[in-house]
Amino acid sequence: MRTLDDLDPKGKRVLVRVDFNVPLDDRQHITDDLRIRGALPTLEELRSRGARQLILAAHLGRPKDREPELSLKPAAERLSELLGVDVALAPGLDELPDAEVVMLENVRYEPGETKNDPGLAKRYAALADLYVNDAFGAAHRAHASTEAVAHLLPSAAGRLLEREVRTLTGILEDPKRPLVAVVGGAKVTGKIGVLDVFLDRADIVLIGGAMCFPFFQAQGHEVGDSLCEAEGAGPARAALEKGGDKLRLPSDLVAGRELSADTEVRTLDGVDVPGGWMGLDIGHSSADDYAAVIAGAGTVFWNGPMGAFELAPFAAGTLRVAQAIADCPGTTVVGGGDSAAALAQFGLADDVDHLSTGGGASLELIEGKKLPGVVALS
Repeated sequence: MRTLDDLDPKGKRVLVRVDFNVPLDDRQHITDDLRIRGALPTLEELRSRGARQLILAAHLGRPKDREPELSLKPAAERLSELLGVDVALAPGLDELPDAEVVMLENVRYEPGETKNDPGLAKRYAALADLYVNDAFGAAHRAHASTEAVAHLLPSAAGRLLEREVRTLTGILEDPKRPLVAVVGGAKVTGKIGVLDVFLDRADIVLIGGAMCFPFFQAQGHEVGDSLCEAEGAGPARAALEKGGDKLRLPSDLVAGRELSADTEVRTLDGVDVPGGWMGLDIGHSSADDYAAVIAGAGTVFWNGPMGAFELAPFAAGTLRVAQAIADCPGTTVVGGGDSAAALAQFGLADDVDHLSTGGGASLELIEGKKLPGVVALS
């Protein structure tokens, strides 16, 4: 993979694909700027090495038209603060301001972006002399600004993309042992590829979140009204057979009448969930057991919460695991998405070695899939 070391940006216009797909509140204020801050090392290096102009391309959400609430104006304003230079927002590809740093408006406003349209890629390429992709969170998509344009200009990976790829592939190829994978979230089917990889390569795999219920159902336990993915039964059964003692499930649960912060709550000594109740968090004993395993790990990979951590009655399991990962003396890697949101909520985002900016991209890379945005830089 080509990196910034392979490019000379001095006096050049550089088109930089960044991932500024950040969460916004109802007032269009950014609630988590992790992805914007993640781009700073690449942007600052390009400026320090004499780039004449940086032209930033990014997307926000999935607009069906030029929806004003999905404008990148808030991202441009926040980047201006972080970078210490005015970032001019270009209303369109044909209206580029004469500024040191320019941000194109949401590339998904362009009809051909998600179709990897070669004509649109040529328009992007006409804006610059060099292309740098630093948008790991979008690297698993073959879009005009992530894949097609990379073939039209001298191109390379930015420092964030480079670090993401090297870190995530490194924990599989040469991890410090024991390698512990903590996999949670809602669906088994969405992570069966990741589970397969870790059942092959990890020493211990800890399961949490709603995805544990297809496993419990396969073992003959009652799941009550818990979120239990019907399609997950087969993959869960196969993983149980393959994993043996390596695969660990919760031993107790916290249940609620409904998915609400003010619902009736009860703790369950086992994992059978009565009718009319939903399993919404791993229990205290499970959290302690998982934390003890994590404490002895040489490498930890975490993707997916242990429960409905957004709701106070069901946050304890995820918090306990997150704190254990933050305290772990080994290498700690968190695979973005809800896990990153949990770390931010608990104030632990700075206490792990690597916090991925790409949820889907990190999982696909772990699974061994080829990411179009990375392959284009090879």
